[in-house]
Amino acid sequence: MVLGRIIAVHSYKGGTGKTLLSVNLAATFVKHGKKVCLLDLDFRAPSLSTILKIEKAEHWFNDYLNGTCEIDKALIDLSDGINNDGKLFVGLANPATEAIRDISAKDRKWEMRALGRLLALRNSLLNDKGFDYLIFDTSPGLQYSSINAIVSADLVIVATTFDKSDVDGTRRMLRELYDLFEKKTEIVLNKVLYDVSSKFGKEEVQTRIKDIYQVPILGIIPCFCDVSKAEGNIIFAQERLEHPFTKILDEMAYKIDNNKA
Repeated sequence: MVLGRIIAVHSYKGGTGKTLLSVNLAATFVKHGKKVCLLDLDFRAPSLSTILKIEKAEHWFNDYLNGTCEIDKALIDLSDGINNDGKLFVGLANPATEAIRDISAKDRKWEMRALGRLLALRNSLLNDKGFDYLIFDTSPGLQYSSINAIVSADLVIVATTFDKSDVDGTRRMLRELYDLFEKKTEIVLNKVLYDVSSKFGKEEVQTRIKDIYQVPILGIIPCFCDVSKAEGNIIFAQERLEHPFTKILDEMAYKIDNNKA
């Protein structure tokens, strides 16, 4: 069993379900008894605070990266609302307009210091605090914050779709970014239409995706209308245990947890 891993969930562009995947994957690990820290690194369009219905925080994850507080001050313990032995902590990006403007104006020197503070989480959280997983919900594309998350991670999960621009952009990122940093990378193909799955079959879809991206497939998620309609208001991995989306997440978590991803 693999313990103490950092996972970055990334995508070429928005709208791939990256944040929904991050939240539900974290909830899945927690359901399996793991101690998980979910961190919002999508500073230009933060959404975890909305999904988790947290309007205010004493300290934001921005504050930790700015060096104005230590990591334990920037984490919120949500474990009391979980009906199992796992633990969930979150570090939220500040959704205020002023905070978004501030972080968008940061220079390369600040980004390098922020990378150092991200790398320090391996000792402070994985080693000292005993977290099993840190999950970074990143900004889409090639923002510095996303590159820092990828550099810090042990595993990069790329959420993508069959949209042509998404396919082309993801393929470029695989060649020009992930390969550059020699990162272990897995693809999650999301929002797969029923007729696509029916036409090719699961194994043939997996073969097709491998041919396109040349990296392993962590999971294939059909386009579930009820998941889309929920608009992030339901954490399926905790609240809809028998839903097919939850079952797929269980399979992905199993692969990761047993060093198969």
